[in-house]
This record gives sequence, C-alpha cells and structure tokens, in this order.
Amino acid sequence: MQSSSAQRLTAEFLGTAFLLATVVGSGIMAARLSSGNDAIALLANTLPTGAMLVVLITMLGPISGAHFNPAVTGAFALRGEIGGALALAYIGAQALGAVAGVLAAHLMFDEAVFQLSVKMRDGPSQWFSELIATFGLMTTILLTLRASPAAAPMAVGLYIVAAYWFTASTSFANPAVTLARGLSDTFAGIRLADVPAFIIAQFLGSFAAVALCRFLLASAPGVRGAVEAGHLEQAPRADSKTAAL
Repeated sequence: MQSSSAQRLTAEFLGTAFLLATVVGSGIMAARLSSGNDAIALLANTLPTGAMLVVLITMLGPISGAHFNPAVTGAFALRGEIGGALALAYIGAQALGAVAGVLAAHLMFDEAVFQLSVKMRDGPSQWFSELIATFGLMTTILLTLRASPAAAPMAVGLYIVAAYWFTASTSFANPAVTLARGLSDTFAGIRLADVPAFIIAQFLGSFAAVALCRFLLASAPGVRGAVEAGHLEQAPRADSKTAAL
C-alpha cells in the first residue's frame, strides 16, 4: 500500500531528526569521553552515525524512500522519480527535522539549546571533499539499488562510516545536515559562513553522480535486445526507495 504524502513527510522529518540527534549527540559524548584525542572522538562519532543510518533506512524506507537528504531528493527529482512539489516538501521536512534533531541532542546533554557554531570548515580542499563525499554517496545509492536493493541500508551506512575518514571534511554529504550542524557549537559543528559553499558542492556532487549512473546503467542496444529475447536475466530495476546522510 502506497504511503500518503503526510506519512512520507512525517517519515522524512523523523528520520532526519534521529540522524542529526545521532551525529551531534554522539559528537558531544565523544568529545567528553575522549580526553582530547580527536581520532578516538571521530571514531566514536562515526560508528553511531553509520549504525543509525542502517536502522533508519531499513524502517522508514518503505514509507518515504528514506532520503533524509535534500541532495538525494534533488537527484531523484532530476531522474523524474519524485514530483517537484513533493520534492520541495521533502526538503522542508528534512530541514525542520535536522534542526529538531540538533536541539534534541543539546537538551539530552544539558547544552545550551540554541547555539551558533564557530568551527571553521573552509577552503578548496573542504569543498572538493564535500563534492566527492556526496558524489560517492549518491553513486552508492543508485548502483546498489540496481545491484541489490535489500543491501542499500547497509551499503549507505558503511559508505558514510568510510567517508568520515577518507574525506578531509568528514563527509557531511547532506545540505540539511550541514545547515543544522551550523546551529551546534560542538564537536560536529560548522560555521554558518561555511555552510553555503558546502551545500553547493554537495548538490554538484549529487548531480554528477546521477549523470555517471545514467551512463553506467544504460543498456547497450545489443544487451537490451538479448534481455528482451530472454537470453539474459534482467537486473532489478532501481527505484527511489533509498536513503542518505
């Protein structure tokens, strides 16, 4: 049974809120327990985030597709798999959910509820890292949905765990996450002045992944003919039931 728009938007709000509560909350806990060891703190921030993504995608994917990410929603809109009005509503729900998740994390850890981050994340290497991080995330989503849809939750969670460590920016890869983390002057924060460049890089990376995957997943004429003739087993069709940070 297809979910209603209200159910989808609630799922996007809830999923993004839990994602940000995990990112910021685990960052606060990590900073408090790591005794100043940034490597340990980053690891403690990474593992809960990847684990929570697997949980959220698995449970909310059947309702909304579990995007939790405006760059993912924008990519599926570009592919014609979600209408423009619903895509905008998704993005609004994601942004509100992200802010709610940050505020909840502050309340849980007895931090000031309303904050502005002063943590600088600026420069070409950071912007390029965000482009690569989001490009890799969207490529993971699209190709895994084609190869093995059931593996998508685990693939996305594992990709984000890895990307925390192989990108200089620690892989925000999500405009809603980026904006909300600007409202947290904690381990996971980012200055609001640095947010716009991150978001631009994220959308560029996402749309570049759409273009690449369109090429990679396009059947050659000979292959298509063989499939239609029944000589090859057709691969599963990719759809928008997916998620991302």
